[in-house]
Amino acid sequence: MKSILLFVAGLMFATPVLAEDYEKGPNGGLMLDVAGIDAELLTSGNTVTINVWEAYKPTPVPTKGYSAAVLVVGANGRETLPLAPSDPNSLKGQAKNTIGPGSTITLTIKTAEGKSGQVKFKTR
Repeated sequence: MKSILLFVAGLMFATPVLAEDYEKGPNGGLMLDVAGIDAELLTSGNTVTINVWEAYKPTPVPTKGYSAAVLVVGANGRETLPLAPSDPNSLKGQAKNTIGPGSTITLTIKTAEGKSGQVKFKTR
């Protein structure tokens, strides 16, 4: 619980990287560089998935030892979601409401190596 509270505090005080031009991820999602890796955002209904790839390569990176959270801001308000490792290279979380187009999703992530960063996605 303490680590989740620290993550939420990090979301509030960190300055996110803003990007208008996204790379297209291997699964068709929006992708940005953060903390030495490429983070691909996929949303489906109320599920947020971040796939983790080697920087500039479509090589999956195992997410064991990663911690992450997202702040979702959209038509249904604001919600902070912790993300848990899933599959070999994914982090997933469930929102209370559907995540629609035009939502802003701010990702805060810490890698197993201790690198951390934050990026902001705007869903399409």
